[in-house]
Amino acid sequence: MEGPVGIIPNISNLGLTPRRIHKVAIVGGGLMGSGIATALISNNLLVILKEVNEQFLDAGISRVKANLRSLVKRGQMTKEDYEKKLSLLSGVLDYEQFREADVVIEAVIEDLSLKQKIFADLEKYCHSNCILATNTSTIDLHLIGQKTSCQDRIAGAHFFSPAHVMPLLEIIRTHRTSSQVVIDLLNVAKQIRKTPIVVGNCTGFAVNRMFFPFTQVAYFLVDYGLDVYHIDHVITKFGMPMGPFRLADLVGFGVAVASRKQYLQSYPERCYKSMLIQIMLEENRTGESSRKGFYLYDDKRKASPDPEMKKYVEKSRSMASIAQDPKLPKLTDDEIVEMMLFPVVNEACRLLDVGVAMKASDLDVASIMGRGFPSYRGGVMFWADSFGAKYIYDRLKAWSKYHGGIFEPCEYLSTRARQGLSLAAMADGAMSRL
Repeated sequence: MEGPVGIIPNISNLGLTPRRIHKVAIVGGGLMGSGIATALISNNLLVILKEVNEQFLDAGISRVKANLRSLVKRGQMTKEDYEKKLSLLSGVLDYEQFREADVVIEAVIEDLSLKQKIFADLEKYCHSNCILATNTSTIDLHLIGQKTSCQDRIAGAHFFSPAHVMPLLEIIRTHRTSSQVVIDLLNVAKQIRKTPIVVGNCTGFAVNRMFFPFTQVAYFLVDYGLDVYHIDHVITKFGMPMGPFRLADLVGFGVAVASRKQYLQSYPERCYKSMLIQIMLEENRTGESSRKGFYLYDDKRKASPDPEMKKYVEKSRSMASIAQDPKLPKLTDDEIVEMMLFPVVNEACRLLDVGVAMKASDLDVASIMGRGFPSYRGGVMFWADSFGAKYIYDRLKAWSKYHGGIFEPCEYLSTRARQGLSLAAMADGAMSRL
């Protein structure tokens, strides 16, 4: 059961002003950490980048340099600016310089015990007003801060990959996070020219939790007979920048496995337990970084379908705990889109119901800026209103009879369907409770 911890009180009328943020420390120089560092120094903030050894640190700084060079190449930065921005970055192997930081952003792998240790260390080394933020994409912030006594300073600062390009910053607060911390992070978003949304705390927060059924249904449809590449084609034709399988390759299977574990623990009734990723990992296929995932990748990272995928899919289907439905492979493209995105709408309704998201328009902005939902469709909730709550409810209910909890309509959507209300009206109801 989800309790009221997700409710986000109004902070705009508290009279708080943002504190000056001069220096930001980042823990982890991988893809996300280096992208966040790039976004910060590109907008004139001093950055300390920490890694565990010289090799990893050099790799992280090299990524930042490559990101800056790409900005120069695109004409978004001059060669003179390149040197100036790079001079704002320093690399370290310990926490000593963290004493000077106003904000720390942890950006390591999705490993709870590692994050807990890092936050315990940060509490020891950082000054008492330093904001301790995590870039986790899924893990509940209460768990991350469990071994600290400064949970009023802990918040989520969830960037989207690539962090120096994607425009959204998801700011996550728990019921213990101080309003001052939220105000400060909103100001950081403004400084680095990101569009922020403030959301409550839960596994996956707003953006990734809203879209986790999208991935679940994709694997479900493959086990039931649909082609991996056809699903990706249909979703890109709809307007998304890439389909779920190309996206899995891009972020890497390690992230997919870690995220699935978190969702399975928190929302087991809405998870589909596909074996496909695990089967592929056993064959050392890990995604784009290894040049083999659902697609094959050449030296220029161009993706091509792999004929060998057939054998992995067949093995996954043979291990599936459900019998294939011969009707599903005959789905039209429109039906595939509805089957994959109506559960996203359903999850968005849950977010509004428990107050993790404040209003439907926040989820529209988040879906476009964080997940590439086609802007000309107006965002997930705006698009959903073009069908109406009753149509979406009826479709989900019909699928849930045969295909389980992954499609079961939530009570909030059910109520809107019965009352003939739009999903925008639902947001007004949620706001009135805050």
